[in-house]
Amino acid sequence: MIRKTVTVELSSGLEARPIAMLVQVASQYESKIYVECDSKRVNAKSIMGMMTLGLAAGEELIITADGNDEQQAISDIEKYLKSN
Repeated sequence: MIRKTVTVELSSGLEARPIAMLVQVASQYESKIYVECDSKRVNAKSIMGMMTLGLAAGEELIITADGNDEQQAISDIEKYLKSN
């Protein structure tokens, strides 16, 4: 299991379209992937769950991945969140 803190650097934050893209990135992997912000923890492969977080640019979140491809999953999600 890997846990990594990442800052959202997308200029629009995580609105509907960026969340859909993040869910697509997470869904490519077999690993169980969760995103945590404040006291909420949601499945990164669930668009409805991700929408409940309401993340804005500059916010920090914790990404947790557990599985055979966890390292690549964390890396690609971090890369997406840091893209501008």
